[in-house]
Amino acid sequence: MVEALKAGIASAVSLVFVNFHGLNVAATTTLRRNLKQTGVKYLVAKKTLLRRALAASASQIAGEAPALDGEVAIAFGEDMFLPAKGIYEFQSKINPPTGGGLKILGGIFEQKFRSAVEMTQIAMIPSREVLYGQLVSLFASPMRGLVITLDQISKSKN
Repeated sequence: MVEALKAGIASAVSLVFVNFHGLNVAATTTLRRNLKQTGVKYLVAKKTLLRRALAASASQIAGEAPALDGEVAIAFGEDMFLPAKGIYEFQSKINPPTGGGLKILGGIFEQKFRSAVEMTQIAMIPSREVLYGQLVSLFASPMRGLVITLDQISKSKN
């Protein structure tokens, strides 16, 4: 198990530590399915084994590991944002109605340990498609204003 965790940590571009205390089996199955569809792996591990795997990888990761409280799982993948985004989106859906069950504890991003707050901020970054849409809207806004102004000028001359 430690070797599997080490391999996951070494191959991951981004990794999120998750406390899943109180999450029922149906919700866990849904979470695993959602993450798997996006190419994110989700492993439940004993904290002692996870600490051993992290200690073995400590030379590659800067900073100090966050506190791993409660029942811990890791979500990791080859995409920089999908592990954090997948957990955050599922957490947003499941937590308010049930009052708990899933919490981001921190993670590893760009070969540095990150806090829960930093990983949540990373998870809230919009997708590439949304950012492209915002950029196009930004470029189109001045042109739209010019067209409206020219239209108003032409109406006033008639």
